[in-house]
This record gives sequence, structure tokens and C-alpha cells, in this order.
Amino acid sequence: MAKIKSVYICSECGYESPKWYGKCPSCGEWNTMNEEIKDTAKTASASRSHATAYAPPVHIREIDTTDEIRYQTGSKELDRVMGGGIVKGSLILLGGDPGIGKSTILLQICEYLGRSLKILYVSGEESKRQLKLRAERLGVNSENLYILTQTDVELVCETIRQDKPDIVMIDSIQTMSLSELNSSPGSVTQVRESTNFFMRTAKSMDIPMIIVGHVNKEGSIAGPKVLEHVVDAVLHFEGDRQMSYRILRAVKNRYGSTNEIGVFEMTDEGLKEVENPSLMLISGRPKNVSGTCIACAMEGTRPILAEIQALAASTGFGNPRRMCTGFDYNRMNMIIAVLEKRAGYYFNNTDAYINVVGGLRLDETAVDLAVGIALISSLKDVPVNENAIAFGEIGLAGEIRSVSHVQQRVSEAVRLGFTKIIIPSHNKKDITGINGVEIVPVKNVRQAFEAICE
Repeated sequence: MAKIKSVYICSECGYESPKWYGKCPSCGEWNTMNEEIKDTAKTASASRSHATAYAPPVHIREIDTTDEIRYQTGSKELDRVMGGGIVKGSLILLGGDPGIGKSTILLQICEYLGRSLKILYVSGEESKRQLKLRAERLGVNSENLYILTQTDVELVCETIRQDKPDIVMIDSIQTMSLSELNSSPGSVTQVRESTNFFMRTAKSMDIPMIIVGHVNKEGSIAGPKVLEHVVDAVLHFEGDRQMSYRILRAVKNRYGSTNEIGVFEMTDEGLKEVENPSLMLISGRPKNVSGTCIACAMEGTRPILAEIQALAASTGFGNPRRMCTGFDYNRMNMIIAVLEKRAGYYFNNTDAYINVVGGLRLDETAVDLAVGIALISSLKDVPVNENAIAFGEIGLAGEIRSVSHVQQRVSEAVRLGFTKIIIPSHNKKDITGINGVEIVPVKNVRQAFEAICE
């Protein structure tokens, strides 16, 4: 009889332990250790069955990369995030909350990919009829799209070996399971081992695979965290399901930059690309209202303009409240401290709120100046010039420090019709060939606020 024992696995990092811990010894997260039943005999036999023959090492100079192939998906936003397309033999994890649009975008790109490639779409969540109905709604009717409704990983991989498709899509990894393991589908063990099985198949047959992974609010077992070390690229869908806009971000990418983002809009006909996200994010901006300022952040090679909203109101509590959405909370507190100490704008009896319009998350330090100006504007109840934009990093001495990619930021602002641009004084020399706009170099926060309100 096989020996059965329990192990505890961290849902965040995959750390295994024979006993339970309140705090994971590996990643330090609390309450993430989940009990799994482990069959040691079956696991050992599974590892022996997966053993491969000896392969001699190859000198790096003998490896040929001239025939590298990237499959274009027909979506410029998706290709941008993946670094130019899908690389042959790569394993891509597409993560996000349920209902965010992961299955929709995969089915949509099948229409373009199916013109020249054979696609195998493996679904463990929907029946063939359900997939057909959704494909008709999205206008997908490719001759090279094949549907397989199966949850057994070994049967799926055997089908791949027999049919030899050009690209495979697995929806979703939480429904896949290996019969050799006793744990239920969706558990850490099943998800990790199933992904490893798909990874070996993808690499050995040089077939790209896209795997869908669900994320729940608690970040527990269903999340793809334990898979990030296995796959080649991790793409994450961000956004609220109640809102129409979705942001696709590369969390990990072995074949491209991790700073690129793609912006989509969810419509009745599926996801549509937003080719000009800056215009989308600043549309509907209120006029002659205090507490708003336009910032320019760089997402990879793309400059994106976003509206920063701030609200400073008298507090009714002993300690003023500080809240922010789309911006780092600790950095907001630092900016408020600099405004009080270095610029003479006091928030000690004032609640402060920061919001980035459109659900965008801005982590770049170049957004500091726009956040500071929005806070001062709300505190003084003085509207900011609606045709002005500001970017720069705020130092602890109250100075405005230089930022990178100034030329691209200014060009994007000019393209969208802004006539006044507040920049760090050290970046003045980096701007060339810009005419018809007023560029104001500033050295400190107070000077920047006075300049943008003129």
C-alpha cells in the first residue's frame, strides 16, 4: 500500500513543509500554508517515468538563432507587451481575475493566427457548444481552429504530439490535473506539476503555449504565483470588471521588456485595442476645478498622460486620513511631508486623498510633481491651468530632480494639444525641435505651482 502523508505548501511561493507555519519561512507571508495530501510512491514513479536520456552539452557558439520566429497575433497592443509576438517554444502565463477578459482575448487572436497557423484550444471550463457560441459572438470562425475539452494533462499532451499544432492555448491551468497525483485540480501541487508537464512538451516540440491562470482576491492557491518561475512570460490583466478598460502588463518576459503595457476596452463584441490611451485617460477632465493635474508616465517606450486628482479637506478626526488609489501610499506621505517642511503648505489638519483616473497604476517617480501640484491646488482651492502638464521627481529637499525620456514626454503632450509644460530645470537641455509651446523649467515645488497656475 502506498504511503500517504500530508505536506503544507505556501500558495505564494510554493515552499513545502512537513508541518504548518503561520508565517511562511521562505517568503514571509502570513496564513498561506495549505495542507496537501502527498502520495510519495506515486510521486517517485512519476519522476522516474519523466526521466530523459543523456544529452551532451552544446557549445554556445554552435547554437543558431538566425531562424527565430515570432508569431504576430494581429493585436498591436498584445504584440507590444510580449516584445514583438509569440516566440516559438515559449510558455506564456496569462493571469488575472475571473471575468477580466483572458479567455476573450485568446479566442479573438485565434481569428488572425488561424490564417496561417494550426491552433489547438484546450478548454477545461466550457463545453464545445459553449465555446462555439462565444466564438460566434466574437466573430471568430477560423478554419484552422480546433477545440479540445479535456482536463487530463497526459491526454492533452498526447493529443498535441499526435496532431502537432502550431500553437496551443490552455484555458485554464486550474482545471488541469495529473492522474498520478492525489490532490484535487487547482491545488498548488496539481497546478505546478501540470505546468511542468506542459513546459516539457512545449520545449521538446518547439510549440508555443499560452496558459490561463485565475487569481482570487486573497492571492491563495488559485493564483499563478507558484508558476512564475516555470514559465517564460507572465502577462497580467489589470482593471475592474465593472469598468470597460483593461490594462495588460508584462510581469515577467524572457523575450522582451517588462515595462510595456497594452490598453484594451471591453465591448459587446469583445476586447478592442485602445491605440491612444493618453487621450482616453484625460478625456472628461473637469474644467476650472481645483485638485487636478496632468502627469506623464513612461510605460516602457510609451509615454502615457494621466489625470491626477487630489482632495484636501478639513479632518474631523484627531489624526488626518491619507488614502490613495493608483499611486504608492508611502510616496504620497513623503510628498506631503516635503510640501510641509520645504514649501510651507501644511496638511497637518487636513485629510488628503489621491486618485489616478482610469484605473491606471503609476509607480514612476516622474509623477511626483503632478501629485504635489494637485495636492497644493486642492489645499489652496486654486485651479491649475487646463492646458498645462507637469512631470518631475520631488526630492526630500523640495527640489525638482531630472527624469528620463523628456523628449518623448514633451512630444506626447504637444501631440495632445497642451501648450504649457512644466519640467525639471536640469532637463531643459534635453529638449530639441519643440516649437509653439511654452516650456517652463523649475527648480522647486513652490516655483512649479506658481508657474502652472499662471
